[in-house]
Amino acid sequence: MQSKQNNKDYIVGMYVRLSRDDERAGESLSIENQKAILSEYIAEQGWTLHDIYVDDGISGTTFERPGVKRLLDDAQQGVINTILVKDMSRFGRNYIMVGQYLDYVFPTFGIRFVALSDNIDTENKDTPAMDMMPITNVFNEWWAATTSKKLRAVRIKNAKEGKNGMSHSPYGYTLGTDEKRTLQVNEETAPIVRRIFEMRASGLTPRKIADILNVEKVLTPNDYRIATTGINGVRNSSHLWHTSVLRTLLSNQAYIGNLVQHKSTTISYKNHKWQRRPEEDWIVVENAHEAIISKELWDKVKEVEKAVGHGKHTQRGFMHPLSGLMFCADCGAKMRLGWNMPKDIPYFNFNCGTKSRMGSSACFSHFITVPVLEQIVRNDIAAKAEMIIGHEAEFKQRYLERQATLADRNQADVKKDLKRAEKRLSELDKLIEAAFEEKVAGKIPESVCVKLIDKYTAEQTELKEKVTSLTQGLEQVTQAKTDVDEFIRRLKMYFNSPTLTREMCLALFDHLVIGGKESVTGKPQEIHIYYKIDIDSVLSP
Repeated sequence: MQSKQNNKDYIVGMYVRLSRDDERAGESLSIENQKAILSEYIAEQGWTLHDIYVDDGISGTTFERPGVKRLLDDAQQGVINTILVKDMSRFGRNYIMVGQYLDYVFPTFGIRFVALSDNIDTENKDTPAMDMMPITNVFNEWWAATTSKKLRAVRIKNAKEGKNGMSHSPYGYTLGTDEKRTLQVNEETAPIVRRIFEMRASGLTPRKIADILNVEKVLTPNDYRIATTGINGVRNSSHLWHTSVLRTLLSNQAYIGNLVQHKSTTISYKNHKWQRRPEEDWIVVENAHEAIISKELWDKVKEVEKAVGHGKHTQRGFMHPLSGLMFCADCGAKMRLGWNMPKDIPYFNFNCGTKSRMGSSACFSHFITVPVLEQIVRNDIAAKAEMIIGHEAEFKQRYLERQATLADRNQADVKKDLKRAEKRLSELDKLIEAAFEEKVAGKIPESVCVKLIDKYTAEQTELKEKVTSLTQGLEQVTQAKTDVDEFIRRLKMYFNSPTLTREMCLALFDHLVIGGKESVTGKPQEIHIYYKIDIDSVLSP
């Protein structure tokens, strides 16, 4: 490298960087070590140091780094005319971006670039190091890709072994101090979590639950975290419970003792934008820690979430147990509860929602009073219970035989298709990896690599959906037995109930269809009740 030059004033921007991966290399790559080496070189050359630009703990695969952005801004504005780094990898590990700056941007602005350890100096182009610079850039990116792959493999391995990689514990738990950082039940907040699940299982909406918690001034998960640790995890918190917070909490498998990790990932080792993984790719370790709620309560909540209607409260907070579960037989709209507007006292009747909102020109009357409707529903529950509970074994057998008959293909064919799909998915993983490695090695252009990966990824997505469908087909008969056992248990629990409750309706019914009013149609009004399992088809001759 050329020695001290006196015919030009070199105003230097010293750039130093250390990523989390580099920290394992020890003192040789430390920020202070880089500063010491570069400062000594600046003094030897007689250059002027303008400023030191630092990025600590940030990967070189991205150029969205505060220090490097400030460095490049100063270079383009003429504040500095020389950039000095310890080696090329400190500046960046993205060979396309590094090449763009060194070949186009820096020459345009008259910027001299020096990578000390690599003997690269853009003012001295006729050197072996400058000839090797493109290969050095590719190698630096290859190193980043390889390191990223290794680290990801370690994280996946740890997750499968039940090692908790969470930065903080879910609300209701604390992080353990053992090797696996096993979640420990927080006796102060766990009862609140349990109560939230119980309220949701009873049919209360997340909005209603939030209202209750806010009225009682229960600390939100973020406010509790601040109060106990001093760490603020949310910007501009309103200090109120919101439906989004509750929906996240209600979907967290941690509360039934499952450790779920690998739910999201970065797009690539160069693009650090996070994206959510498909649920089938999550790593789930069951019974990894003590559960806060039972599996039965969890299943009840999931069933409420899947219900066709979530119900609607009046302005005074009244919700009928069948609200949201009833539909007009003619236009398909949800049935709407009528009430006395001045006092908000329910009229105790339902009618077609379309007619209520838009008048008779949109749909005709499907009026039915609440007492009549409730009596019909209770009578139907009692009749179904008498037929099923008195002949439980026979009903179960007929139901399971019907479910098995409904399978479009036999189990052997399904298993063969499943095996073929899983084999192809494994092949696609290898093809994507090979395409990426060839791009990094310069064997194929990036545009070709992107097209190949897009093609393989699209096929992967289609195959994963197929595998899910096939797997569900294999589980259908086993699940059918679980479904019928659970339904009979619920029927026994509720058939003697003197009144309808929201929890009962959500547990027994899928939906109800209300026919037109007799005075309009000229024939008796029909009410069709559809249960969680298809009872009528099993009971029919």
